[in-house]
Amino acid sequence: MQITIPDIDLICDEQEIYEQLLPMDQAKILELGCGKADKTRAIAKAGRVASILALEVDAIQHANNLMVTDLPNVCFEAGCAEDIPVADNSMDIVLMFKSLHHVPMNKMDQALKEIHRVLKPGGLAYISEPIYAGEFNEILRLFHDEKQVREAAFAAVERAVSSELMTLVTQKFFKTTMHFDDFAQFEDKIIKVTHTNHSLSPELLDAVYTKFMRHMTTAGADFFMPIRVDLLRKPS
Repeated sequence: MQITIPDIDLICDEQEIYEQLLPMDQAKILELGCGKADKTRAIAKAGRVASILALEVDAIQHANNLMVTDLPNVCFEAGCAEDIPVADNSMDIVLMFKSLHHVPMNKMDQALKEIHRVLKPGGLAYISEPIYAGEFNEILRLFHDEKQVREAAFAAVERAVSSELMTLVTQKFFKTTMHFDDFAQFEDKIIKVTHTNHSLSPELLDAVYTKFMRHMTTAGADFFMPIRVDLLRKPS
């Protein structure tokens, strides 16, 4: 397994990756750390899956998700990856979109064990994680350096595979585009997230602003975020 590769030349929306890798038809899906439920919505609206149970640990975001009324095949519940409120051997697919590195480091191994527990034999775990590289990461790490937690997340996946808890099906590396109309939108979406308290001093906020504005054009600021997908299977 590789945490990254030198040259990632594939640029696409992540939807292309998970649709290529996952057998969605009539699948019972568990999503861990659904956040604002953008991908939950996209998968549900495609109309192929049987159901989605979308868990979120952030109380503020979960309350917002409970306001969603147009996704009848989605159930939003409060819950975390290291203690999944789901029966054994009940899910076809488990999804983690950039959320494993948000699990406390000392509970990442437990999260992988829980994923194994709830998957049906032969079920798939799709774990995508941002790679610690790129111009967007250079801005983010000024106030929220995720190097340690991202490395820990990869190490936990490696241990799950090396211990034969899960088998590795494949790894995919790609870049996805991120667009911000202006710094105010970056501040709202990235700095003011509800799951993490980013309290920036005026001096640090100015440094972030200065670095961000180097990428600003008349059309906004665009970044290419490198992402790794580890596709795992529960042994039959």
